[in-house]
Amino acid sequence: MVPEIDQQRSAEAHAAGTLVVLPVETPGLGDRTYLAHDGSVALVVDPQRDYDRVTALADAAGVRITHVFETHIHNDYVTGGLALAREVGARYLVNADDEVSYERTPVRDGQVVEVGDTMRVRVIHTPGHTHTHLSYTLEAGGEQVAVFTGGSLLYGSTGRPDLLGPDHTGTLVRAQWRSARRLAEELPDRTAVYPTHGFGSFCSATQATGLSSTIGEEKRTNTALTSDEETYVERLLAGLDAYPAYYAHMGAANSGGPGKPDLSAPSVAEPAELRRRIEAGEWVVDLRDRTAFAAGHLAGSLNFGLDGQFVTYLGWLIPWGTPLTLLGGSAAEVAEAQRELVRIGIDRPAAMATGGPEDWAGGEPLAAYERATFGDLEAALTGDDEFVVLDVRRDQERREAHIPGTVHIPVHEVPGRLGEIPAGRVWVHCAGGYRAGVVAALLHARGRDVVAVADSFDNARDLGLCALPSETPAPPAAP
Repeated sequence: MVPEIDQQRSAEAHAAGTLVVLPVETPGLGDRTYLAHDGSVALVVDPQRDYDRVTALADAAGVRITHVFETHIHNDYVTGGLALAREVGARYLVNADDEVSYERTPVRDGQVVEVGDTMRVRVIHTPGHTHTHLSYTLEAGGEQVAVFTGGSLLYGSTGRPDLLGPDHTGTLVRAQWRSARRLAEELPDRTAVYPTHGFGSFCSATQATGLSSTIGEEKRTNTALTSDEETYVERLLAGLDAYPAYYAHMGAANSGGPGKPDLSAPSVAEPAELRRRIEAGEWVVDLRDRTAFAAGHLAGSLNFGLDGQFVTYLGWLIPWGTPLTLLGGSAAEVAEAQRELVRIGIDRPAAMATGGPEDWAGGEPLAAYERATFGDLEAALTGDDEFVVLDVRRDQERREAHIPGTVHIPVHEVPGRLGEIPAGRVWVHCAGGYRAGVVAALLHARGRDVVAVADSFDNARDLGLCALPSETPAPPAAP
């Protein structure tokens, strides 16, 4: 009988002979870690830096972690694998061909690793996301019941092949297609698929769909398995867009062997210190939502709210190594932000402060700016006031539809292109309001008069403000 894979915690797992696979979600980065156990021993796949979430799951299930597997040297986060393995005394399994500076258990294609008495893991080389990428099949009772696919086969998509640079992309994109085909050919249709990326991660070539899948389902829906090689390659490459700048630092950090993160609270900064840090060009970041920030904030502070993709956009825009101070309504909010930051290697904030903007300003006047809807923008466009509309969406979004006459600078390019934004009042918009809030705060801190459009771009379409692709010149062909 094939053991059942249960995605929910089960106190009867050992007695019932059931394998349990528990996903550990990291929504801020769009990734998953997995803990799989048989009621006695457990394995972990692709743990995030803050691996205490994994050990808490293992403790709750009453199981011992004996093996920690990495599918690849990650590009989008700093791994917790080495530190976790050292803490619990587990074997740390990494591709033998990966050049790393720490001791690990090297594994290669075709190798089988026994985990406890019931679980066996087979190593499958699945290049495409990286050259040395591995997938791991989980076997029990003589059956292949699950496969951990990392950045290879995602739900309806695959991992992107361009993160190692343009010299590798052509080779990796074709390898990715072949790797997906290999998994589909070698594994039974009922095999559960557990990818690391694809839940909002920029490591996904396209937006993945769904929260669970099997090999059989992927055969019906995944573009790598429903398209021939040339069609897959052409469509995937055409759909690639920018990815966060901090990715450039992740590979080196992971190859070097990151240690356990320090999540202790930073020192508390008084108003005078906050002002000194702002005037020194450091980043003082307000974690409140964009509505509260626009209504009143410490002058010169920036806004990356915890209610959106906080760590992705902060990590993308901040000049790497810039001292960072966090402002939160409570110590818990600062701790949440700090936990997200260690996942991308920003380990120690320079300082913190809690409370509200009046506490942080120390008697200084608060800064504020306007928020608006696309309906307000429509009305303003018919008036006599002069202003510029800044679209901070990505290139791919812009090509689908845009408001004619707007200036387009993708959010991640704004800090380096401030001089291209015309003088005068600036209305900033994106697709839903979060990125517009980030950029509005950035511009306002530099003395610009801004209006943040806090609205869904669908409303701009409904109001007839947009030019669609058929009404705009085609973008230049890729070289």
